[in-house]
Amino acid sequence: MKKTFLEIHNRILGSIREPLIVLDSDLKVVTANHTFYRTFNVKPAETEGVLIYDLGNRQWDIPRLRKLLEDILPQNTSFHDFEVEHTFETIGPKIMHLNARRIYGAGNQTDMILLAIEDVTEREYYKRHLEDLVEERTAEIRKLKDLLEAERAYLQEEIKLEFNHENIIGRSNEIKYVFYKVEQIASTDTNVLVLGETGTGKELVARAIHGLSGRKDRALVKMNCAALPSNLIESELFGHEKGAFTDAHSKRLGRFEIANGTTLFLDEIGELPLELQPKLLQVIETGEFERLGSSNTTKVDVRIIAATNRNLEAEVRKGTFREDLWYRLNIFPITMPPLRERREDIPLLVNYFIEKISKRLGKSINLVPVNVMDTLRNYHWPGNIRELENVLERAVINSSGPKLHLVDELQKAGKMVAEANRTLADVEREYILQVLERAHWKVSGKNSAAEILGLDRSTLRARMRKLDIQKP
Repeated sequence: MKKTFLEIHNRILGSIREPLIVLDSDLKVVTANHTFYRTFNVKPAETEGVLIYDLGNRQWDIPRLRKLLEDILPQNTSFHDFEVEHTFETIGPKIMHLNARRIYGAGNQTDMILLAIEDVTEREYYKRHLEDLVEERTAEIRKLKDLLEAERAYLQEEIKLEFNHENIIGRSNEIKYVFYKVEQIASTDTNVLVLGETGTGKELVARAIHGLSGRKDRALVKMNCAALPSNLIESELFGHEKGAFTDAHSKRLGRFEIANGTTLFLDEIGELPLELQPKLLQVIETGEFERLGSSNTTKVDVRIIAATNRNLEAEVRKGTFREDLWYRLNIFPITMPPLRERREDIPLLVNYFIEKISKRLGKSINLVPVNVMDTLRNYHWPGNIRELENVLERAVINSSGPKLHLVDELQKAGKMVAEANRTLADVEREYILQVLERAHWKVSGKNSAAEILGLDRSTLRARMRKLDIQKP
């Protein structure tokens, strides 16, 4: 009966492609399929009747398998499966997955044990390769995350340094008064007019007010009224509908709609064309306007900070600026003092700009000679802080060691500022002429007047028109 049983099962075993061994209850090999013999290069005569862990000592030295087969299976009469992996060095090496299962006979006693062997070498290889790949990619992601966090922190620090009101560098009484005015007005929604010469840092004041206001969670929206032709300013401010004018191929939101709920900084407000001033006044008074090409009224909540280097009161008298708009903007004026009136702050500004520029250019300049600092302190700075920064950038570029080397020939305040009865426009006109002559009347581009003055070329051209400066 037992022989017949084995014959039947031998046929079944022969049809199975994976290596399979049949053991008796004493853990001796009863039989195995052809795949087993072929895989492990053994013959039936060498295996049948032999204890499983004595088969070819080099191949079957599997301590865990021996323990499981000798200890767990014989002592446990309930159904029990187990799995174990072993690397067979003599046939590959290959990683084999071993699975043992009981076959019960009469009296619920173990009659036979089936030991199935599965080659999982390729699967394990890909599994471990995938694990290594995942670990490698995880490390790369962690590295990129750390890099992004560092860049984010760096950018936040750069933004703080560039635009925070604390970065309006200075300790003079004049600049302390500006700080006081900024903190006094920031928490309100009152419109502010920032006055001062070109290059004094009026935009920094606007950013400081916005940064301390209840609108600080939204970005400050800005527009330079002198940077665009008059026929485009209205579209930039109030937007337009598709087809409102030539080249209006699609609907566009203006700065007022973009700034809804935040602050709009209108730089060079004195350059706003007279015909657009009533529409700006309407928005300030009612918060309402119409896009170009639309009859629908749009309502916005925008705080306005305007800036100018012009005397708007004088412009009102000349008829180039509306008096009612002037009154609306001039509720809370803040004047940025020119650099020549806060010479006490020049060493602080010099050190700040040298560090900032050196970092950007990859240089290390940490020494400003006394004579250089005296020259910088005694110069009248008609271009104010913007001119100072430009002079220092050229100096840093031309300095080969740790000592700052000044390349600009800066003269002490002479006749240009000595005549007390000269207007600011006269001083500005003469200085721009000097710079244009030095740049051979090159308005834009490298080594141009715009670059020397630190102005946008459109702004410089606008100032030239206002000051009636023409190339001879």
